[in-house]
Amino acid sequence: MYIAVLKTRIHLRVIACAVSSIGTIGTAMILSGCSITNIYASEVSWKTYSNTHYSFEFPYPSNWNSSGNSDNNDGIAFVTPNNRNVEMRAWASKHLEVSIQEQYSREQTQNFQTAEGVFGVLSLDVAQQTTSMTLTITKGQVKYYWRGESNSKDFKEYYRLFYYIAQQYKIN
Repeated sequence: MYIAVLKTRIHLRVIACAVSSIGTIGTAMILSGCSITNIYASEVSWKTYSNTHYSFEFPYPSNWNSSGNSDNNDGIAFVTPNNRNVEMRAWASKHLEVSIQEQYSREQTQNFQTAEGVFGVLSLDVAQQTTSMTLTITKGQVKYYWRGESNSKDFKEYYRLFYYIAQQYKIN
């Protein structure tokens, strides 16, 4: 398993990654991510998922199918209509108080900012079978998660869509 972390700041996008086992697909995926555009915003019909329990929301393509809210209303999962191996999940959970040192350490690892201006950590987990993009945001005692995942060979088709959705993630 290989971990890639996207480091983004205002105009600088640096991608650090160890991708030795995925070769051409991994290289193409990383290079295509260097100039993310909002092409999906105009080409897809969108809906918005809103979680009232933890007050977060994000857009998703209107033709994706929901698996329904979890029993404790902490999140949801969506899958594409034609490929059950591609999914998005979002959830949140409350955590106990953290020390000042832990808070400082967490702030130093933040590498992503949503369109709303909230900072978090965006990471790629690149494996031979599946690849996922995960956004993690900590605000107060709540930790928010959003993840897009697909087969590694198909991830290049979904990378920009997942990145766009992560950018649009909102905490109310």
